Amino acid sequence: MRLRTAAVAAFGALALVLTVPASASAADGSFQYTYTGLDGAPQIAVLEDPESGECVTLPEVAGPAATSPAHSPRNRTDARAVVFTEPDCTGDSFTLRPRTGYGSERLKVRSVLFY
Repeated sequence: MRLRTAAVAAFGALALVLTVPASASAADGSFQYTYTGLDGAPQIAVLEDPESGECVTLPEVAGPAATSPAHSPRNRTDARAVVFTEPDCTGDSFTLRPRTGYGSERLKVRSVLFY
């Protein structure tokens, strides 16, 4: 009886290990945002397959003293995107759902984190 119980437990553990998905290192898809270029015209930038779990400070708007923040983010990745008002994922935040999440021109962003 104990052998059968041990075998069932081992089989259950093996099944659990095989069904747990492996963690991905990148969010598949693109994240788009709009920023003001040096000439004052709106520019669109895209992050392709950004890393999951790592803060990304948007390079075009990294310096709060020198640039205005980006706006109108579009999350077309398979991960949730949390956008922040300040560099290094600080300040106020807002979560954009996977694939269809977006914000208006009023949503100001300087960094983003995917999870």
